[in-house]
Amino acid sequence: MTTIDRHLVSLTAPASFAAEQYQGLRLTIERLARARGVKVMAISSPAAGDGKTVTAINLAGALARGSDERVLLIDADLRRPSIAAQLGLPHTHVGLADALSDDRTSVGSTVTRLDAYNLDVIPAGTPRAGVSQLLRSPRLDAFLREARRQYAYIVLDTPPLLPVFDSALLAASVDGVLMVVSANRTPRKLLGEALNLLDASTVLGIVFNRDERPLYGYYDAHYRGYFPDLSQSATEA
Repeated sequence: MTTIDRHLVSLTAPASFAAEQYQGLRLTIERLARARGVKVMAISSPAAGDGKTVTAINLAGALARGSDERVLLIDADLRRPSIAAQLGLPHTHVGLADALSDDRTSVGSTVTRLDAYNLDVIPAGTPRAGVSQLLRSPRLDAFLREARRQYAYIVLDTPPLLPVFDSALLAASVDGVLMVVSANRTPRKLLGEALNLLDASTVLGIVFNRDERPLYGYYDAHYRGYFPDLSQSATEA
């Protein structure tokens, strides 16, 4: 394994102030798991560059750290995958797209285990059909059902909601969606358009990324959080 992106603080600097903010998000997810049975969550954003992938990896790392629970991170951004690159994983590994194309491909055969972080990862893989076709396939729900039986938490990094609609399709197969927005950058209108693509009941909350002020994001009474500035990440998606 090669070098892991330094902005993945839940993995590389778990004692840092930045990593502690993701532990706060972990507490919120654990509360939602108890209250609403949230187990499988998608991480998305209105547009590219808001920090959704960094948030997805750090959340998965926070959920896995110091826990006996099994946690799975899935790269479901099949058009522009980046989890493998940020974690230093080989790009040739079988992943989600391969499993959706072949019902003989199990969850276990697509997983890369990161023992140092108590975390399992499924990369995007190689699509053999159109992405929308794969995400509309009943195979997606079957694959996630198998994963649900094996893991306490499943975090999916999904594409931005605009301009493609992959995340809206994926939202139907998860327990909720966390929306990542870039503080002082994401236009309010763009956020509104993205939220309109989702059923309001599926939105778990809004994560304000790159906000240096101790302010709180709020949506639907479910989540409030302050997150560190990750704007220097070259591979951020």
